[in-house]
Amino acid sequence: MNDTPPDASYHVTADELRQFIERYERLEAEKKDIADQQKEVMAEAKGRGYDTKVMRKIVALRKRDRDEIAEEEAMLELYKQALGMP
Repeated sequence: MNDTPPDASYHVTADELRQFIERYERLEAEKKDIADQQKEVMAEAKGRGYDTKVMRKIVALRKRDRDEIAEEEAMLELYKQALGMP
Protein backbone atom coordinates (compact mmCIF):
# COMPACT_ATOMS: atom_id res chain seq x y z
CA MET A 1 0.00 0.00 0.00
CA ASN A 2 1.18 3.51 -0.75
CA ASP A 3 2.41 5.36 2.38
CA THR A 4 2.03 8.81 0.79
CA PRO A 5 -1.28 10.43 1.60
CA PRO A 6 -3.26 11.39 -1.51
CA ASP A 7 -3.24 15.06 -0.50
CA ALA A 8 0.58 15.13 -0.28
CA SER A 9 1.07 13.72 -3.80
CA TYR A 10 -1.50 16.18 -5.14
CA HIS A 11 0.26 19.06 -3.38
CA VAL A 12 3.61 18.16 -4.97
CA THR A 13 1.97 17.89 -8.39
CA ALA A 14 0.18 21.19 -7.86
CA ASP A 15 3.46 22.89 -6.85
CA GLU A 16 5.21 21.54 -9.92
CA LEU A 17 2.33 22.60 -12.14
CA ARG A 18 2.36 26.07 -10.58
CA GLN A 19 6.10 26.33 -11.31
CA PHE A 20 5.56 25.43 -14.97
CA ILE A 21 2.75 27.96 -15.27
CA GLU A 22 4.79 30.71 -13.61
CA ARG A 23 7.83 29.99 -15.80
CA TYR A 24 5.62 30.17 -18.88
CA GLU A 25 4.10 33.45 -17.70
CA ARG A 26 7.58 34.94 -17.16
CA LEU A 27 8.56 33.90 -20.68
CA GLU A 28 5.38 35.50 -22.04
CA ALA A 29 6.30 38.75 -20.29
CA GLU A 30 9.84 38.58 -21.69
CA LYS A 31 8.45 37.92 -25.16
CA LYS A 32 6.23 40.99 -24.87
CA ASP A 33 9.19 43.10 -23.74
CA ILE A 34 11.22 41.92 -26.72
CA ALA A 35 8.33 42.62 -29.12
CA ASP A 36 8.05 46.13 -27.66
CA GLN A 37 11.78 46.65 -28.18
CA GLN A 38 11.49 45.46 -31.78
CA LYS A 39 8.68 47.96 -32.36
CA GLU A 40 10.88 50.71 -30.93
CA VAL A 41 13.72 49.77 -33.29
CA MET A 42 11.40 49.90 -36.29
CA ALA A 43 9.89 53.20 -35.14
CA GLU A 44 13.37 54.66 -34.81
CA ALA A 45 14.34 53.37 -38.27
CA LYS A 46 11.14 54.81 -39.73
CA GLY A 47 11.91 58.13 -38.06
CA ARG A 48 15.29 58.08 -39.80
CA GLY A 49 13.58 57.59 -43.17
CA TYR A 50 13.92 53.83 -43.66
CA ASP A 51 11.11 51.78 -45.19
CA THR A 52 10.22 49.38 -42.37
CA LYS A 53 8.13 47.16 -44.63
CA VAL A 54 11.21 46.47 -46.73
CA MET A 55 13.34 46.05 -43.62
CA ARG A 56 10.94 43.37 -42.34
CA LYS A 57 11.20 41.56 -45.67
CA ILE A 58 14.99 41.64 -45.44
CA VAL A 59 14.86 40.23 -41.91
CA ALA A 60 12.61 37.40 -43.17
CA LEU A 61 14.94 36.72 -46.12
CA ARG A 62 17.99 36.57 -43.86
CA LYS A 63 16.31 33.75 -41.92
CA ARG A 64 15.87 31.64 -45.05
CA ASP A 65 18.27 29.39 -46.94
CA ARG A 66 20.02 31.06 -49.91
CA ASP A 67 19.14 28.21 -52.28
CA GLU A 68 15.48 28.42 -51.31
CA ILE A 69 15.49 32.17 -51.98
CA ALA A 70 17.22 31.75 -55.34
CA GLU A 71 14.71 29.09 -56.41
CA GLU A 72 11.78 31.28 -55.41
CA GLU A 73 13.24 34.29 -57.25
CA ALA A 74 13.81 32.18 -60.38
CA MET A 75 10.20 31.00 -60.31
CA LEU A 76 9.01 34.57 -59.80
CA GLU A 77 10.95 35.71 -62.88
CA LEU A 78 9.60 32.80 -64.92
CA TYR A 79 6.02 33.63 -63.93
CA LYS A 80 6.52 37.33 -64.63
CA GLN A 81 7.90 36.55 -68.10
CA ALA A 82 4.97 34.25 -68.79
CA LEU A 83 2.62 37.14 -67.94
CA GLY A 84 4.62 39.69 -69.92
CA MET A 85 5.53 41.67 -66.84
CA PRO A 86 8.79 43.64 -66.59
